[in-house]
Amino acid sequence: MEFLRRLAQGRIAEAVGPVAIALDHTLRLIDFGRAVPAILAALPAPTRQWLDGYVAGINYSLGAMPPPPELRLLGIGAEPWTIEDVLSLGRLVAADVNWLVWLRLLRLRRGSDWGQIWARLIAEGADPEAAGEPAARFLLGIAGGASNAVAVAGGKSATGAPWLAGDPHLALGLPNIWLAAAYRSPSYNLAGLMIAGVPAMMIGRNRWIAWGGTNLHAASSELFDVGELAGSAIRERRVRIRVRWSRPRDIVLRDTDYGPVISDAPLLAGLCERPVALKWVGHEASDEISVLLALNRARDWQSFRQAAAGLAVPGQMLVYADRDGHVGRLAAASLPRRGPAAPAALISPRAGAMAWRQRVAAAELPAEFDPPRGFVVSANERPPAGATPIGWFFSPPDRALRLAALLGRAAPIGAEALRLLQQDVLSQAALALRDRLLAGIPASPLGTALARWDGRYEAASEGALAFELLLRHLVAAAIPPARRRAYAATWNARRLFMRELAALTPETLAPRLAAAAKAAAPPFRRYRCWGGVHRLQLSHPFAALPGIRRRWRFVDWPWPGGDDTVFKTSHGLVGGPHAAGYGSNARYIFDLSDPDANDVVLLGGQDGVPGSAAFLDQAALFRDGRAVRVPLTAAAAHARFPHRTRLEPAR
Repeated sequence: MEFLRRLAQGRIAEAVGPVAIALDHTLRLIDFGRAVPAILAALPAPTRQWLDGYVAGINYSLGAMPPPPELRLLGIGAEPWTIEDVLSLGRLVAADVNWLVWLRLLRLRRGSDWGQIWARLIAEGADPEAAGEPAARFLLGIAGGASNAVAVAGGKSATGAPWLAGDPHLALGLPNIWLAAAYRSPSYNLAGLMIAGVPAMMIGRNRWIAWGGTNLHAASSELFDVGELAGSAIRERRVRIRVRWSRPRDIVLRDTDYGPVISDAPLLAGLCERPVALKWVGHEASDEISVLLALNRARDWQSFRQAAAGLAVPGQMLVYADRDGHVGRLAAASLPRRGPAAPAALISPRAGAMAWRQRVAAAELPAEFDPPRGFVVSANERPPAGATPIGWFFSPPDRALRLAALLGRAAPIGAEALRLLQQDVLSQAALALRDRLLAGIPASPLGTALARWDGRYEAASEGALAFELLLRHLVAAAIPPARRRAYAATWNARRLFMRELAALTPETLAPRLAAAAKAAAPPFRRYRCWGGVHRLQLSHPFAALPGIRRRWRFVDWPWPGGDDTVFKTSHGLVGGPHAAGYGSNARYIFDLSDPDANDVVLLGGQDGVPGSAAFLDQAALFRDGRAVRVPLTAAAAHARFPHRTRLEPAR
């Protein structure tokens, strides 16, 4: 929580020194707290009271417990929390994942074929691939770029009541950003998953309904060219960055009516030919805490949809089920009322800001309720088209199609079917390309493994390793470097690579395929199976620090899954060992027939203190497909968890 607070405020250099000055400068420009004063002034009294109590609880704990070891190591004291801190943190976790796409595309050199490449990226719905760069770890680790969520109606359920299940996809590290929780008060009775520092249930259920969601990838931001803006229209303010082990740095932040001049950020140095401003819905006042609390109290589809109408950032595809047997899903976001045409370029002319004068809210976005097939799925795929485009960059449809196929063939559906669904590692796209390539691969152990492969990315799979090594070398041999780099800026990179390879004529493909198979053979002999190269390495952020890094690394396991499988464990082109840095990091299954049948599990543990008994205790449960039951009723909670913690006012 302290790290998230300092990220939101651009105060990392205070803890880690000069190495974070550029990051702090960029964070101060983005200014996650920009709308906080206006949000605070407009908070309804019940929400303000809720936040007052939450902050009081944090500060009580800070005074009653010793500081965590990380804060002692960094020399950070127990600084009291405020409501403003919580609201700024909320804006941080609402960061727009599209920013990462822009950052990577801005880094590319644009040749004569850039227009063609841009059109293809927009058509395919390109998204940021989860790589190891700091920007990727920051945006995807905090805001999230992908997830799965499904709801099964009562008529298709083994219990006669709906199920809701899913797994959010975030950075794979420790401590886990999620908390498994249940709580009860006169107004609330909830169980599910919370984000540390956000005082509401993000994913969960009450006695009447259950809900989850996935990132909508809404186009809630836009880059504007402000190179010809008059000097009088650019405002400047000077702020001071405090730096551990060094002198403070004074920086100048420039702002416009189109947003902060983000091209001044050190992370964008030299990438923009002209000054560029960032316009973001999150820079304007909206009350997501009240929205979440209303969702937490909802009892039916009507009240749920009414609550979701106030959600502005981050845009979400919310998935819903209720104990009366109904299921549904709806898109929730606040968006500029743009025209249907796709953007012609990454950076818009200032005239495009006219669309921001009117907004589209959730009531006008796609929704479905009780579809005939008896279930709904969401996996960051392109949503149904509407009058106003929701966005331009979406995940490939592979996960959504696979979820629908699994749910469509299974009936009745119960807990075991949903557990198996969450662990599914079949890639139909990879299998289709394998079939296209197989005839041209010379006889060899690699070719034999590939021929026997069933398309599943199991850790012990020889075929998955053979396919990925072959793909890496074939892409290098068949696709020009400039186009590879452009595609690699996206989550859709593998889909784009596969499409280009599938389109090659046999005469063009054959020599490249033979060369790729020859290059892939040595690493295939060396690593033997997918888990030999694809690893889960759970570590603390301190594992990046020289001298102490070994103490902060906790898990190194062979790991199943891939970039396009339902059980997502992201990776790029594979040439050897790598860590899956992004993917499924929690799971939930809610049975609406029983208020106490709520199974959740974290990839890690409930406690954030390294070395504690609960810091890593759920990782093995996650690996094995097991979970922790978190009951909703008081009687079941008392029976299952006999310990009680009592908080009393300080004397």
